[in-house]
Amino acid sequence: MLTKLQRVHIMDKIANDVEVVTFGCRLNTYESQVIKQNAANEKLKNVIVFNTCAVTAEATRQAKQAIRKARKNNPDSKIIVTGCAVQYSPEEFTDMPEIDQVLGNEEKLNPASYRLDAPKILINDIMSVRNTAEHMITAYHEQTRAFLQIQNGCNHRCTFCMIPLARGNSRSVPIGQISSNIAYLIAKGYQEVVFTGVDITEYGSDLPGTPTIAQMIKRILNLNPQLKRLRLSSIDVAEIDDELFELMAYEPRLMPHYHISLQAGDNMILKRMKRRHTREQVVDFCHRLREIRGNVSYGADIIAGFPTETDEMFNNTKNLISEAGLQFLHIFPYSERSGTPAARMPQVEKNLRKMRAKILRDEGKKELSKFLNKHVGSKAIVLTEDGSIGHTDNFIKVKLSSEKPSNILLEVDLSKVEGDLMLAEVA
Repeated sequence: MLTKLQRVHIMDKIANDVEVVTFGCRLNTYESQVIKQNAANEKLKNVIVFNTCAVTAEATRQAKQAIRKARKNNPDSKIIVTGCAVQYSPEEFTDMPEIDQVLGNEEKLNPASYRLDAPKILINDIMSVRNTAEHMITAYHEQTRAFLQIQNGCNHRCTFCMIPLARGNSRSVPIGQISSNIAYLIAKGYQEVVFTGVDITEYGSDLPGTPTIAQMIKRILNLNPQLKRLRLSSIDVAEIDDELFELMAYEPRLMPHYHISLQAGDNMILKRMKRRHTREQVVDFCHRLREIRGNVSYGADIIAGFPTETDEMFNNTKNLISEAGLQFLHIFPYSERSGTPAARMPQVEKNLRKMRAKILRDEGKKELSKFLNKHVGSKAIVLTEDGSIGHTDNFIKVKLSSEKPSNILLEVDLSKVEGDLMLAEVA
């Protein structure tokens, strides 16, 4: 299952002239913090680390392009490349003359990998990894909310996805370690924590006693009453049991914004993808939760132009956006990944994929506009992030009428829609 994917391309500079360039998902964002910490601890200088994504061929292409540009502009820098693209297709990077060191997804989290005497190529068999390392991050550079890894890997085998080959099978962080990490983050002043992973609703299936994610969340909230806000990075509707649904509906500290690993809105395409939910399950979930928690918002990952997708099948996906009321969409034209079953299916023409992706994005913009306008005149609590910018509990991006310090919770009046955000007056 895909994580909540973003077209993230972050370059963070830290002490000792180390830059980390991050492509991809929130889990990569979290792991880049581990990389930064490891690099700082080893006192590296004049180093650029690329943490790559492999969900689409375009993401890999962009990473390689950025590496070549970095080498041209920084001829004396050491360039280290890691991440899912490296784990999935190492030869594409080990053969690049611009790169000084190549690390696999497990090795990038090991401090020893960044020592001066470390081997040039360190990539193990990711399927042999059984445990999720319990990394403690001591600082989140330039971020208000803290991302915390609770799970890694995936046990499912969707026909389009190479994530299990890059991340391995599902493995979970023990509840006690999660709680300790959260207590540390609270002490550092963080108001909001985001649970991240590859398939977080699969959490606990590999742990003693097989605790569910709902049981884990309840325990975490009980153990850490000072935690103000908790978010889930993504959910799989097929894995939501009654206990988790009750938490989503009634727990005020669990933020009412849920990003669905949807991928398509046509049942035949979902079947060919080997997804485990139907379009009806998604619509039912969204409406049931909205009836109880009226301000809830939804995001979704959607693939446009999956192999065999007809106009009718595409329209089923397009119509689902309004039927379910999905506001925050990440749309991707289907991208063939070698070695996946979907790459051997009859393909949709690439220009048609791009056209369908644009139609879906436009549909998502309409839903977001309706959602934002519905909130004009209402009050909300905003977590400030950067001067006059912040997010509400249901993830509306807000521009405040005056600058405020970062990392504080403010009550505001939502006054006007401006593009994809809202203007707000401090109450």
